[in-house]
Amino acid sequence: MDRINVTKSFLPPMAEYQAYLARIWDADQLTNQGPLLQEFETKTSNYLGLDNFHFVSNGTIALQVALQALDITEGEVITTPFSYVATTSTILWQRCDPVFVDINPDNFCMDVTKIEAAITEKTRAIMPVHVFGFPCEVEKIEAIAKKHGLKVIYDAAHAFGVKYHGKSLLDYGDISTCSFHATKLFHTIEGGCIVAPDDAVSDKVELIKRFGHNGDEHFMLGINAKASEFQAAMGLCNLKYIDGNIAKRKVIFEKYSQLLNASFQKLALNDPNVDYNYMYYPVVLKDEPTLLKVVAALNEQNIFPRRYFYPSLNKLPYLDSNQSCPVSESISSRIICLPLYVGLELEQVERIANVMNNSL
Repeated sequence: MDRINVTKSFLPPMAEYQAYLARIWDADQLTNQGPLLQEFETKTSNYLGLDNFHFVSNGTIALQVALQALDITEGEVITTPFSYVATTSTILWQRCDPVFVDINPDNFCMDVTKIEAAITEKTRAIMPVHVFGFPCEVEKIEAIAKKHGLKVIYDAAHAFGVKYHGKSLLDYGDISTCSFHATKLFHTIEGGCIVAPDDAVSDKVELIKRFGHNGDEHFMLGINAKASEFQAAMGLCNLKYIDGNIAKRKVIFEKYSQLLNASFQKLALNDPNVDYNYMYYPVVLKDEPTLLKVVAALNEQNIFPRRYFYPSLNKLPYLDSNQSCPVSESISSRIICLPLYVGLELEQVERIANVMNNSL
């Protein structure tokens, strides 16, 4: 019985990647803003309809550079407890304090009705997450930020290809970042991006990601966030398949929704203003013992879902914090994401659904 993991990296035909490798050998430039990287930035920004698009080495460094570019180097940053740990760790790396706002149980994004109560004189920014590609309430967050003079940085790691009112979800906030890790819908093996609509902020991002200097002139503190030509080559290969891959994932997503019984809380993608990317299929169980029972039944059949996200980040053991986020804590203890990737056969989806339904 074949092992079914929660995800499987999409790989283009090897010959297509090898053609880009030949160009790298011919150009004799492996990194430092090479020709393939520049081509990748142009084609990807055109595909997404974005200006000021920066390709960087990974999604975590993208968040760090974003904070630095907006001069968020102290104080408090309001964020969500329901995310991958990188969202919180980047705030800590910047010597800032994360302040957690609980989530909306309907879409797992930050509950905007609770943001203002978390704002203090130390608050510098809001860092929401478009969880599983579901858009945050961007208009309300923008209004709150403007009212209180705060910056907004969106962790849009899951939002590549998502559109809201016909516009890329990465085009909101003072900065949006994305991850192009190998497990993502769109990947460059490792990698990420920063989108900074303001030209002055974009110029700072460009400097910071390359050690803060241009040639022999040093302007500011920087870091090495550069991506390589090999990463850009994979991105150029995969970009041509992205629309087809989203369409294939939609078929799998809808098959799960059709087959899973009413014992599982499934999210409906029914907002007519959103074009979804079908990156994940989250399922919420009634409690943690039920989750563990379902996961054990799947594992017995060589099927391996994943607990996205666990634990709730306000419970990280190295945080000096007693912040309570009961909704996030509850959801994180009883949610899993099911296998969903290009190449997953519908017969396998049926098998997964049958195991889950029978486990209850």
